[in-house]
Amino acid sequence: MRFFDHNATTPLLPVARDAWLQASESAWLNPSSPYRSGAAVHARLEEARESLADLFSIEPQRIVFNSGATEGNNAVFAHWAKNLVSGARVGVSPTEHPSVIEAAKEYFEGRIVWLPLNECGAVDVAAVNFEELSAVSVMAANNETGLLNSWAEIAEACAKAGIPFHCDASQWIGKMALEGFGICDFMTGCAHKFGGPKGVGFLIAPEAMTSGLHGGQQEGGRRAGTEDVAGILAMLAALESTESKRAECTDSLKEVFWQGLKEALPEVRRVGGDAPALWNTLSVILPDFASARWIRALEKRGFLVSAGSACSTGKEGPSHVLAAMGIDSACAGRVLRISSGWETAETDWDGLLSALLASYEDLRAEASDSNSQVISI
Repeated sequence: MRFFDHNATTPLLPVARDAWLQASESAWLNPSSPYRSGAAVHARLEEARESLADLFSIEPQRIVFNSGATEGNNAVFAHWAKNLVSGARVGVSPTEHPSVIEAAKEYFEGRIVWLPLNECGAVDVAAVNFEELSAVSVMAANNETGLLNSWAEIAEACAKAGIPFHCDASQWIGKMALEGFGICDFMTGCAHKFGGPKGVGFLIAPEAMTSGLHGGQQEGGRRAGTEDVAGILAMLAALESTESKRAECTDSLKEVFWQGLKEALPEVRRVGGDAPALWNTLSVILPDFASARWIRALEKRGFLVSAGSACSTGKEGPSHVLAAMGIDSACAGRVLRISSGWETAETDWDGLLSALLASYEDLRAEASDSNSQVISI
């Protein structure tokens, strides 16, 4: 199988696997233990914190290790619910990941200001009244469409207004430059989106952040629970590896694929048009058939793609991201999300295009046979 669903999860990089195995052998003790062997593990944990902080050019004490972006996103809104002024109104992009939207509804139901989008589907910064808000949450790159938000500009506007800004950077990290995120008051990341293991991530937060969990005083009192040192070291190894190869990644192969698809199927549409997007992500509205049928047909031919967020799979109705962008339900039901990885080659993209066009012919033949059976009955 050739994998084109890297925005859902990524294969574990060899360097991450090696780091995890080594740490599982040599750093398996509880880093909070009082004896010297435990202190040695704690030292490795703090070294990892410093190395990760260096990648983002921030102070190490701002790093909170956790289980991933969902926990981090929930922790931010829980913190805001405890610490913002009574009646606080929180600005949230309507295209956020479910872990942001559902957390916002849990803590700020009736006080969420859904931020306006521009014609391409990114947050329209100029149309936001930051003075009426108490906090803002906007993702760096959309997990379904790959569209980029002007998160740095939003962070600066929030700073000017004197309100905290949270950025879910799960899809950005490992694909785009890490510079500048220090301006964000809160930022979440997730290891399995950039070649690390599942179940580990981090939150960039102020030192004064209150814990969303009750228990021990790990992570400076901001996240109770024994740290997964092996997972953290594997995550760091994965991010360092992706950073070393990030400069080599361009959207050239994706664009060649898109041009070939558009020439073969002129009725195909690109979600977000030509707006800035992740180099690895292409979201397209295909003709005639539902997303699920395209996915199954492509899987039969050895290619794995998706229709959107894996966290939304099983929910009824069209994607909330596409609905917020003004895409009608009929078109939203025919969307495919194609997301490549660092090792995806030109032959993989060529094979996907051939498989997609062959699948279209298969689906049309199936539809023709079904129509003939109905007529004969």
